Amino acid sequence: MHGIEPGTFGSWGLDPWVAAPLGAAAGVYARGWLALHRQTPRRFGVGRLAAFLAGLAAIAVALESPLHALGARSLQAHMVQHLLLMMVAPPLVWLGAPLLPMLHGLPRRVRRAWVGPLLVWLPLERLGRALGHPAVAWVAFVASTWAWHTPALYERALALDGWHHAQHASFLATGLAFWWPVVQPWPSRPVWPRWTLIVYLVLADLQNTVLSAWLAFADRVIYAAYEAVPRFGGLSALDDQAAAGAIMWVPGSVAFLIPAAWLVGQLLSPKTGSAGGSGSPPTRPGRVPEGGAPGESSVKRLPARTDSMSAHPTRI
Repeated sequence: MHGIEPGTFGSWGLDPWVAAPLGAAAGVYARGWLALHRQTPRRFGVGRLAAFLAGLAAIAVALESPLHALGARSLQAHMVQHLLLMMVAPPLVWLGAPLLPMLHGLPRRVRRAWVGPLLVWLPLERLGRALGHPAVAWVAFVASTWAWHTPALYERALALDGWHHAQHASFLATGLAFWWPVVQPWPSRPVWPRWTLIVYLVLADLQNTVLSAWLAFADRVIYAAYEAVPRFGGLSALDDQAAAGAIMWVPGSVAFLIPAAWLVGQLLSPKTGSAGGSGSPPTRPGRVPEGGAPGESSVKRLPARTDSMSAHPTRI
């Protein structure tokens, strides 16, 4: 493509600040999942492992693939990055129900000496409950989206690596918070009735549509930095901007409305009953499903609470 360096499309990076945490998360999860899968294959099936690893892969594609280099030259590429971080990776990660596999994947000494006390530390629990509340998560997600798409912050992120990293971290963090109450990863419990999440998703789609339309139908280039960089095949900055708006609009709406439709179907189904998040059966207080932590005769009880969900106590 005209004006683009030949190596751009092959520029897969290996940033240790990205690759190391992703690799560690994959290894710890896989170790814990294997132990749990042997004892509870119904709750920790292959689908959970595939979903979690796919979520990590989506993060890697967003941050380590040629998309990262292309994002500085094309708003379309940058928009795909943002969709991966906010609307693809987070629900996939939560569909993996990562809490117990990550806990069980850690060495027992680390789990008892460090993770256990941290999980029962009251200030952290209260902070997680506040940040994970659906109302707070929705506002944070929307505020992050709009703030980082203002010309001042967006162009600062393009110009300075530190701000760019902060932008991506913000998108991923608020995306994880947003999708938590929708996916309800086992063994969490909801704080809002399920039907309210249909409104939650539809309102998120509405604000996404407004932002997308602002980009798609603008009669001027909103981000001046894109006018000063090489173009794809002669595509103008304004056309690139309109295409980016369409990318945010259509796949973004699909990401919100498919779960909303699924929730409608779930609520209308006569078999819905009291099923837990992510299609998992409810658990009993004080028990690990089907046998507890593998290989431990003496166990330590910890509340498996994350964010706003008062999950049942779990033995680890």
